[in-house]
Amino acid sequence: MNSIRACVFDAYGTLLDVHSAVMGNADKVGDSAEALSALWRQRQLEYSWTRGVMGKYADFWQLTIEALDFALQTYGLEDRPGLKESLLNAYFELKAYPDAAKSLEMLKAEGYITAILSNGNNDMLQGAISAGNLGGLLDDCISADDIKTYKPDPSVYQLACDRLDVRPHEVCFVSSNAWDVAGAAAFGFNAVRINRQGAPLEYHCAPSKHQLKALSELPLLLSQFRT
Repeated sequence: MNSIRACVFDAYGTLLDVHSAVMGNADKVGDSAEALSALWRQRQLEYSWTRGVMGKYADFWQLTIEALDFALQTYGLEDRPGLKESLLNAYFELKAYPDAAKSLEMLKAEGYITAILSNGNNDMLQGAISAGNLGGLLDDCISADDIKTYKPDPSVYQLACDRLDVRPHEVCFVSSNAWDVAGAAAFGFNAVRINRQGAPLEYHCAPSKHQLKALSELPLLLSQFRT
């Protein structure tokens, strides 16, 4: 960890609260808001993995729409006027976690390269970054859409190395998603999981270097390894 030059973050679920789209429209969704949000996210990810294995790529926005359609149908909300449009619009303005901006600011002050590496396409990411006021705190925003495949394919993690001109051991990769952390660790990144819910360890075949409860803990962690 003492050779880290770049801190690379997953976007959805790590810097950005994926559930804020539904919860911001909870009055329109009703009692099934939390369940709908969880299912939407679950299917969004499953569709990316399935298409990746099949070699049938579609961008993350299309998968987000398809996943929402499934979730709305599951809870009988597909015919509720204006709901789908409101939820999709909100996905472009996802709320950043409260400690995201300050953590990025502290890392940049320490001289780290800061970047996002996400399955989201560029339009989605730029909209959310702008809404979360994170743009000025990031040196780059890297989308898997540029190479038409999804994490945890190793080629996506390699894309970050190519764009930032760093080697894998010089990257601290940060994600709240256990599968993403495992993919990054297997690739050779120093992977750190933001485990806000205190979930059990997963993917012992490719463990994270560290598990933290919040983004705000990351600058302190890295400061312990500065040479």
